[in-house]
Amino acid sequence: MLPVVQIVHRSGILDLGWGHPDPAILPIAALQRAATTVIERYGADALTYGAERGPGPLIEWICARLAHSDARAPDPTDVVITAGASQALDLLCTLCTTPGDTVLVESPTYHLAVRILRDHPLDLVAVPSDADGIDVDALEMLLARLARRGKRARMLYFVPTHHNPTGACVSLARRRALAAVAAEHGMLLVEDDVYRELSYDAPAPPSVWSIAPPGTVARIGSFSKSLAPGLRLGYLTADASLARRLICSGLLDSGGGLNPFVGLTVAEVCTSGGFDTTVAHLRTIYRERRNALAGGLRDCLPPGCHYIVPGGGFFQWVELPEGIDAGELLPHAEQAGVSYLPGSRFYLDAPRCNTLRLAFSLYQPHQLVEAARRLGEAIAMAG
Repeated sequence: MLPVVQIVHRSGILDLGWGHPDPAILPIAALQRAATTVIERYGADALTYGAERGPGPLIEWICARLAHSDARAPDPTDVVITAGASQALDLLCTLCTTPGDTVLVESPTYHLAVRILRDHPLDLVAVPSDADGIDVDALEMLLARLARRGKRARMLYFVPTHHNPTGACVSLARRRALAAVAAEHGMLLVEDDVYRELSYDAPAPPSVWSIAPPGTVARIGSFSKSLAPGLRLGYLTADASLARRLICSGLLDSGGGLNPFVGLTVAEVCTSGGFDTTVAHLRTIYRERRNALAGGLRDCLPPGCHYIVPGGGFFQWVELPEGIDAGELLPHAEQAGVSYLPGSRFYLDAPRCNTLRLAFSLYQPHQLVEAARRLGEAIAMAG
């Protein structure tokens, strides 16, 4: 039988490499009720080609939600519904770049976004980051070097809120500085903002999109983390002219929008209060799991290991003692019954490095504590 799901479970291994939600906490009943209501309310209109921009009820809800969870609400003309965050990034690459363009990527960054960028004939260049995200001074020096060579960066992809893989959350001052640099250089910032709703200690800072000059930022949102990834539903907020360019593309025009039935179903979940209930539930569960993993790492990692507890998202970044390569350690960790993604996966040039990413979203707290114990055992043996 051909597989139904992406994840592959391996017997005896707690695999913290998968950045997936726990299937046991997905809102199945809420989505089932919403789908039935949509059929009853809209009839065949729910199953035909939809509006290119996306279902009106969902766009209206997104605008209202961002008025609450962000620094400003988009106008409906600023919003485009997409088939998940990945498709949104691919669409931006298709319509906003040309072959050979220079596109900047923070380093480290979300490794699967890099795969999407590499599907296009672009010149990808890494931008250094520190504990507060992209190093703005380094970015300005890089842009100056490119200018001296007669080049300019067309686009910069980054994850400023509960970063994948590091968990970092960029400060408001740094966000403003990035927006200013992008506006000065005519560079489009592509802000991956899919973890905004999963903040565990305090509300997420304003998105860069919400504080930047118009036309500077295209922000990507998604329901994959806040409802369910199998919906394959996301959205873009951008200035109206860029949004118009997207909805006039051949893909959205020929398809009658993207996932219109799913979009109407999610709109029903959201407007009926199901989104708020689900997100509150997820925050409680993921906060407990984050704390369990952090406590296990505190108690079980040997001296020389470093980590910062993330304020949201799915991921914990760990720095190993100098001289221990996370890639070389991995088979020994798996022999001990735990797995992860080596940090080298998150850099353009894939260097040997002593960092790794752990996801705490998939497993129960007691399993995360045990995973930390097994990881500490493997590191101690390597040291």
